[in-house]
Amino acid sequence: MNEAGDVAERRFLLAFHPGRAEAVESAVTIARRLLAASVTPVVLTDDRPVLLEAEPALTAVEGWDRSGPIEVELIMTLGGDGTILRAAELQRELDAPLLGINLGHVGFLAEAEVAESAEVVERALLRDYEVEQRLTLCVRVFRGDELVHETWAVNEAAIEKSGSGRMITTLLEIDSRAVSSFGTDAVLLSTPTGSTAYSFSAGGPIVWPTAEVLLLVPLGAHALFTRPLVVAPTSTMAVTIAEDSTHPAVLWCDSRRSFDLPQGSRVEATRDAKPLRLARLSKAPFADRLVAKFHLPVEGFRRKRL
Repeated sequence: MNEAGDVAERRFLLAFHPGRAEAVESAVTIARRLLAASVTPVVLTDDRPVLLEAEPALTAVEGWDRSGPIEVELIMTLGGDGTILRAAELQRELDAPLLGINLGHVGFLAEAEVAESAEVVERALLRDYEVEQRLTLCVRVFRGDELVHETWAVNEAAIEKSGSGRMITTLLEIDSRAVSSFGTDAVLLSTPTGSTAYSFSAGGPIVWPTAEVLLLVPLGAHALFTRPLVVAPTSTMAVTIAEDSTHPAVLWCDSRRSFDLPQGSRVEATRDAKPLRLARLSKAPFADRLVAKFHLPVEGFRRKRL
């Protein structure tokens, strides 16, 4: 309640893909239900015209331009994992948990499918969910001793060759100790959440998302020792682009934020102080999600009774 004793206004932020008709339609439906329950829907200012074009009556939907803080109880996303990663940037500003409704293909970060959206909204209105915290990365770029760039990642920080040229030459370190050096197409510094994303495509292990570890995964490396590494959450992973590397590199975080890495650049990744907060509706184990998302062959398997 506020100082006058009134019930505080509830706001849900709807993060949707404005270029997908299904996402816009779902956002309209959810906005209507929220308004009927006296909850104010909020959307990004740039996305509001798309919503109003689809449903002109939704004038009560607020727009937020990110220029100042806003009190939001929950962030609901409508789209694939890309939409959730976009919304994760908002979550770091607002600290409200994310609740993902999947309109994409795999959707590991999403909590429900679009066909379940009506039930999801009702449970969100009742605050019938638990908040799960996911480890994220703090990513820093140094040139010599100078910090030249700092960012973060939910899935991974990818150090990749720039363009279609030759491989980059990299030096890998864990906790300030050199562990290997080789030419490669990329090196991925990943979280457990990211183990089912780019890291998985690069041959990295699948890690349960609540595990307290960090991953380093080479991609297309030319050397004897190019296996993925799993290190402690307190470790510092570092990748340096060798001075004699014949090609510069680029840093991509979650395939959304990039920074050019000339020869001699050093990228360090550690556990970030601010985790990703996800709203969870189901207590089903991650193994069930893994089987469902990857369509793993478990038919006919008889579980031993305990």
